[in-house]
Amino acid sequence: MKPILPAGLLGAAMLFLGAPSSVAEEAPAGALEKIDAALPAEPFAAPKKQRTMLIFSKTKGYRHASIPTGKLAFEELGKKTGAFSVVISDDLKNFEKDALKQFDAICFLSTTQDVFTASKDELDKMSDEEKAKAADTEKRLKENLMEFVKSGKGFVGIHAATDTCYEWEEYGKMMNGFFDGHPWGAGTHVSIKVEPGKENHPMTKMFAGENLEFNEEIYQFKDPYDSGNVEMFLRIDTKKTDMTLPGIKRTDGDFGVSWAHHWGDGRVFYCSLGHNDEMYWNPKILKHYLAGIQWALGDFDAGITK
Repeated sequence: MKPILPAGLLGAAMLFLGAPSSVAEEAPAGALEKIDAALPAEPFAAPKKQRTMLIFSKTKGYRHASIPTGKLAFEELGKKTGAFSVVISDDLKNFEKDALKQFDAICFLSTTQDVFTASKDELDKMSDEEKAKAADTEKRLKENLMEFVKSGKGFVGIHAATDTCYEWEEYGKMMNGFFDGHPWGAGTHVSIKVEPGKENHPMTKMFAGENLEFNEEIYQFKDPYDSGNVEMFLRIDTKKTDMTLPGIKRTDGDFGVSWAHHWGDGRVFYCSLGHNDEMYWNPKILKHYLAGIQWALGDFDAGITK
C-alpha cells in the first residue's frame, strides 16, 4: 500500500497518490491562467483548521475530458484561498479506514459507474476465491465511505458523481438521486436560476439573484431524487431554457442543479455543473464550489437544516 500522506500546510500543493485513470491527461492549454484569473482571493469562510480533501475521479464508464481541468481548479482554489489542500488519487486504498483518517472531505469529480468494483476483464482473470475477496473488499470500502461521511465529515459531488454506483441504494440517497440523461448537451445554451427565496443565502449570494447564462451539459435526475429532501440552490430556469429538446422525461419542471443536505452527522454538497472546461474558470461558479466545499468541510453554518 502506498503511504497516504497528510497534506501539510494550508495551501500546500496537491499530492498525486496511486495510479491515475489516465497518465496522459492534461488540462487544455491556457487553463491554468484562466483559472487563476477567476479564483477568489480569500476563503469563503475562515478555515477552522487545516483541511484536506481527497479528489477521486475514477471512471468505469464515460470519462469527461474536463476532469484534469477540474483537478487543477480545485488545487488552485485551495491553494490561493488557503481554505484546504488536496490529495488527488484514484487508488481505492484511500477508502480503507486508516487512510480515510487523513481526509476531512471526499470529492467525487465526474466519477462514473461502479467505481468500487473490479472490471469485467479483471473479474474474468480471477479465481472464485479472488472474486469473493474482491466482493468483500468492495463491501468494506463502501461501508467505510458511508461511515466516514456520517461520522461528521464532508462529501462533495461534481457533475457525474450522480452517474455513479447505481446499484448502491445508500449512495443514491446520499447524493439525492441518480443521473437520468442530459437533454441539454455541452453546446446547448441554458439558463440557471437561483432557487426563489435563496437570493441572499450564503451558498448563493455570489450570484446576486441573477441567472447564469452559458452553454453546458445539464442533467435530469431519477429516483431517489427529491428536491424536497435537500436545500436546493440552483435549478434550470424552464422559462428561459429550451424545454422542447428530445429526452426530457420529467413533467414537473423540477431540474435541480446544485444542492446540499446533511447525511448523518456529515455534510453533502452536489453541483451538476462541470462538463465543460469553462465551468472551472467561471468566477461565480468557483465561488459557489468554494462555499459548498467549505460548508462540507464544516467551516461555516449555512443554516441548512435538511
